[in-house]
Amino acid sequence: MMRLLELNQVRAGYGDLRVLFDVDMHIDEGEVVALVGSNGAGKTTVLRTISGEIAVTGGSVKWRGEDLAAIPAYARAAMGISHIPQGRGVLGGLSVQDNLILGSYLKRTRPKRSQLMEVVYETFPILKERRTHNAETLSGGQQQMLAIGRAMMMEPELLILDEPSLGLAPIVVDEVFRILRRLKEQGTSMLIIEQNLVKALQIADRGYVLETGSVMLADKSEALINNDEVRKAYLGVV
Repeated sequence: MMRLLELNQVRAGYGDLRVLFDVDMHIDEGEVVALVGSNGAGKTTVLRTISGEIAVTGGSVKWRGEDLAAIPAYARAAMGISHIPQGRGVLGGLSVQDNLILGSYLKRTRPKRSQLMEVVYETFPILKERRTHNAETLSGGQQQMLAIGRAMMMEPELLILDEPSLGLAPIVVDEVFRILRRLKEQGTSMLIIEQNLVKALQIADRGYVLETGSVMLADKSEALINNDEVRKAYLGVV
């Protein structure tokens, strides 16, 4: 598989506050990777360095071998990196359909807007049913579906999701992960931060454990699920 994304010795933070310390990780084409760790470990900061929301202060973030240091966030989206932030980020005052239209703003996706929208509506029938409703009227689960659908309108090569199950009922979480599994089967590469460790590692090929801004452990998902230290720290299994 071709290397899609690579972080080498990445250091980053906010002003004088250093959050990431020499983070190494990578994602290959078609691969799903989970990033797990306790609150405050720096997981969201990793995602923000990838999407260009914050600049790295050391090391490099490379996309298909190209250093992204001089590439602004909007240009990274055009390159195929789609980031769904915590809280979903849908525009509540716009209709479902208008949110999706905004997702296809890229030059390469505008001509395919109609067919991309049909794929989204096929994947999420409830969005088609409520396409004229404002996004703020949707349930939390439906808003998460809309956020994923809007990202799909960009035809991303890498889909980054920050806590996709946050605040959702268990039955809705199952539905969201069913959709993510379907996207994986279609070849979409993903990087997932998820509070539900088991859900994340069940869908991921590999995982990284982040603690206080450093990668403490990296392995295949099955190995991490069965790792005694991981089970003790994140599953409460002694």
